[in-house]
Amino acid sequence: MRTIALINQKGGVGKTTTAVNLGASLADLGKKVVLIDIDPQGNSSSWMGININELHKSMFNVFQDDLPIKEILHETSIENMWVVPSNVTLAAIERTLANKLENDTILKKSISPLKNQFDYIILDCPPSLGLLTVNALSAVKEVIIPLETKVLALNGLVTLINTVNLVKDTLNPSLEVTGIVACMFDVRTNLSNKVVEKIKEKFHDKLFNSIIRESTQLAECPVSSQPITRYAPDSRGTQDYMDLAREVIEGEKEVARYYEEGEAETIRHSDEESKEADQSDNDEDETDQYSGEVETAAGWQSGEEKSEVGHSPGEGEKEE
Repeated sequence: MRTIALINQKGGVGKTTTAVNLGASLADLGKKVVLIDIDPQGNSSSWMGININELHKSMFNVFQDDLPIKEILHETSIENMWVVPSNVTLAAIERTLANKLENDTILKKSISPLKNQFDYIILDCPPSLGLLTVNALSAVKEVIIPLETKVLALNGLVTLINTVNLVKDTLNPSLEVTGIVACMFDVRTNLSNKVVEKIKEKFHDKLFNSIIRESTQLAECPVSSQPITRYAPDSRGTQDYMDLAREVIEGEKEVARYYEEGEAETIRHSDEESKEADQSDNDEDETDQYSGEVETAAGWQSGEEKSEVGHSPGEGEKEE
């Protein structure tokens, strides 16, 4: 079973569109999929027909009260696809969890019981690098980054990948970036082609071959509470997301290899930490340092990180 987080710290880049439509396309190809919405906006929940204003229980209760996720699994109109919803109540959870022990691994523990029930667990993350996103990165083994094909989108990409690597180093040795999806591709301009070429140049082994083109139907289908495969089955949006789903499935053998390697690395990582703890007289200092690293991943508030390609993440985000 594969666990995938879709993340981007910038909104409006096709993240939720990809979470919903990739999930639905995988389901149409026979995979059992659960889409977990951890974005307080609740857009993927609404898209799949859930009235988020009338939810009695949601992902907020999973984080706050340790509610089992299986209690809030919602069936959808798509065979083989379920949704775990969220709404605006989740917006307050980071402050609530500030003093909770192991607050960065709550989601990891919550999704563990689902792993024998589904082929894919897909997390739709908020457009930020806060505690909810860190929870997602701690819980999954794969990251897919939807990226709009605009020049400024590249500025935040290095920051995002640095965040993934920091969580990999401190919390989740199994974590890997499976790929980058070029979204909102405008076939009428040369700019989109140039941005795709730039992504290939810098991250050539990470860019999916499938490209998500801009389309009117993709923009319209959330209002219908249907994925593009149902709203406009003959559209290029359906074609693009089905192509992406097939490409994701084709990569199963490759990711299986590093899933196994990741499990071994997790065991090794844990053993080393145990040995260090036995030999150290400064456990509290080490814990404080560890927490500081995670806070850096969650907040990126120091402004001191610089990208490896000559951009300051702070400057890039300001321009966006």
